[in-house]
Amino acid sequence: MEPANYTRVTEFVLTGLSQTREVQLVLFVIFLSFYLFILPGNVLIICTIRLDPHLTSPMYFLLANLAFLDIWYSSITAPKMLVDFFVERKRISFGGCIAQLFFLHFVGASEMFLLTVMAFDRYAAICRPLHYATIMNRRLCCILVALSWLGGFIHSIIQVVLIVRLPFCGPNALDSYFCDITQVVHIACANTFPEELVMIFSSGLISVVCFIALLMSYAFLLAMLRKHSGSGESTSRAMSTCYSHITIVVFMFGPSIYIYARPFDSFSLDKVVSVFHTVIFPLLNPIIYTLRNKEVKTAMRKLVNRYILCREVKDK
Repeated sequence: MEPANYTRVTEFVLTGLSQTREVQLVLFVIFLSFYLFILPGNVLIICTIRLDPHLTSPMYFLLANLAFLDIWYSSITAPKMLVDFFVERKRISFGGCIAQLFFLHFVGASEMFLLTVMAFDRYAAICRPLHYATIMNRRLCCILVALSWLGGFIHSIIQVVLIVRLPFCGPNALDSYFCDITQVVHIACANTFPEELVMIFSSGLISVVCFIALLMSYAFLLAMLRKHSGSGESTSRAMSTCYSHITIVVFMFGPSIYIYARPFDSFSLDKVVSVFHTVIFPLLNPIIYTLRNKEVKTAMRKLVNRYILCREVKDK
């Protein structure tokens, strides 16, 4: 039951990653350097896929969407985290907190569903190579990406509805550097067990089921490649792509399972896992994939060289 008389919380106070000034400055330099170095790399991946006429495969279309979601996902928390390193009292309004929570789950869930689509794409390419172009046509790819976004939106709306209906009347300190359901639900002035149960089911259980299903799918695809293919270049390339996808799946689902597939109690590793989940891994995912893809690396070098050549001609 909601208390009859209470003063509704209008803002939350974030504790951040550290209270020590020196540590905050070191973290600021580390995260800013990483963000400014990796973010342009993801933008370059998107531009390369969009501009190179040879990268028209559905796999690259999905990779460009993954890079876009990862840029968006890391940008939900990273900019405010960097600014807050120089703010003594780190605040976020109630509306800003809900918005951050919404976009975090919207983009995060969309990416999980997109990784499932990418697994289906690899299945079609490996197990139905003669019909791959017909199965994974551009129209179907667009529909699957749109459904991934729709699934993420529905998932996020569920989290937001569960949070906004709770009364917040007392403490407003969140032991984190951003707003998420695991922290916000703790300071509600009500029994939140039913809400926590729904959140664990909608976030944690879905993450576990998708993670296991994806690992089983890629294990099956790798077994198929080893059984029915030789040791040619195409087989090696297909296996390399699968390994890259598996790495991305582990990076995306591992922290998510740790955070959401358990009771929302606080542990010492929570902030470390959250940083990797919301900032580090999202920016690294497309880079990891690209480093194992010769075609994308070649196309990126051509694009950069063409840009440098155009600048030199323009300067002359």
